Amino acid sequence: MPTHGRVASRRLVKASDASIEPHVVAFSNLDLLNDVQMSMTCVYPRPLLGDFNGVVAAFEAQLPSFLNYFFHLSGRIMRNPSSGLPELRCHNQGAELVVAHADVELGTLNWALTEESLKKIQLPYAEEVPLSVQLVSFTCGGFAVVWGTHHLIGDGHFGAMLVKMGSEVVRSGTITRDAPTHDRSVLFRPRNPLSYSASVAGMFTPWDHEHQVNALTAEESFICRLYRVDGHDIARLREAASTEGRRATRVQAVSAYLWNVFAGVVAASTRPTETDPRCRMLWWVDGRRRLSPPPELRSRLRSYTGNVMSYAQVDASAHTVLAESLPNVATMVREAIAARNYDEMYQDLVDWVEEQKPARLIETPTVGLGSPTVAQTMVSSSFPIDADFGFGQAALVMPVESSFGRLCASLLSICARPGDTESWIVSAYIWPCLAAALESEEQRVFKPLTAEYLGLTRGNHEPADEARPRL
Repeated sequence: MPTHGRVASRRLVKASDASIEPHVVAFSNLDLLNDVQMSMTCVYPRPLLGDFNGVVAAFEAQLPSFLNYFFHLSGRIMRNPSSGLPELRCHNQGAELVVAHADVELGTLNWALTEESLKKIQLPYAEEVPLSVQLVSFTCGGFAVVWGTHHLIGDGHFGAMLVKMGSEVVRSGTITRDAPTHDRSVLFRPRNPLSYSASVAGMFTPWDHEHQVNALTAEESFICRLYRVDGHDIARLREAASTEGRRATRVQAVSAYLWNVFAGVVAASTRPTETDPRCRMLWWVDGRRRLSPPPELRSRLRSYTGNVMSYAQVDASAHTVLAESLPNVATMVREAIAARNYDEMYQDLVDWVEEQKPARLIETPTVGLGSPTVAQTMVSSSFPIDADFGFGQAALVMPVESSFGRLCASLLSICARPGDTESWIVSAYIWPCLAAALESEEQRVFKPLTAEYLGLTRGNHEPADEARPRL
């Protein structure tokens, strides 16, 4: 339920193209590594033209056309009784369209805390529903659009695609860029016989009770934060992390800074009996940019909506990281991400998962054993997601996981600030000691997100009228 809110309506919307044949989609082995709900939440200030009634009308008019491009999102996620594996039954059962009203102003929410802002906006939806589009109005005239879906269907790249293409269809009635590719039958197929390396076999762990940290430890160990990282701070770190021979990327520079702060926290938290405290950094890598498929499959891979994420990691001595210069730490970041043969690794991973089915799996570093881990995912760090569907650009576009459960690694999700190609907004699931260290830095890079920064306070807009949406 939204903050102090009520659901005004909830209905199913079907694709309008009656010529699309019902079918069943089998998830790929990479999809099966991501059995959890996710959403892309877009928050908008009060539009200069139009109102929430117009927002609702626009989605009611165009969502059936959007589902013609994403027909599988009007299906249902079900378990195959023979294999025990999830599958997508695409019989045009209908995606959800939910309209709700929150009796608060967006500017009064605490945007530094995920639990007090983003997670109070989204409504729960059934596990078998591939798409729940939730339109939530606020008393200030601002509103939110939640694109609730499931990680089985796609990764962060897919989430960004959902927002961009959904906004384009609602705005114009069509998609002008490459149509999305949903076919999983050609990409990421296991070999016969199966073959994989020991290193790939160690990337994932069975996600069962025996391999999970207990729930109370996980619950009490982490907090959720929302930060802004300003463009001038990123530029300053890039200069500090670069050398005459090599300029650090934005991700490398900020990762090097973060790793240095993280190493300091680990070193300070280590008992005297532990002589070599270690810390691990992990980066989610989008295979669409790393793989080298045959020419006939390249365009399919670029527009592919399924899961193509893997990860790179490096485990290092905290004292070593602290002793290195920022350019050297940035080099460690670059080499860790670039070192893998991604074509070989992805194929090995597909083969290994084939052998493990139907076991549920989780990334080994996130379990919480061994070195403490900070993971980073860049949903759109170098380009802002276009979320304008005719009522102005969003103030915030951010992925939101349904729950972190018993995971015991920090996770930072990085998105470009809408309308600003230089600045980032970061959602952090993080240890309190690391949050305190980041927030106490003399030249603070990770600053708490505020309503003022997002342009959501009353002073940024004309006074809101008190009329409720006509539903």
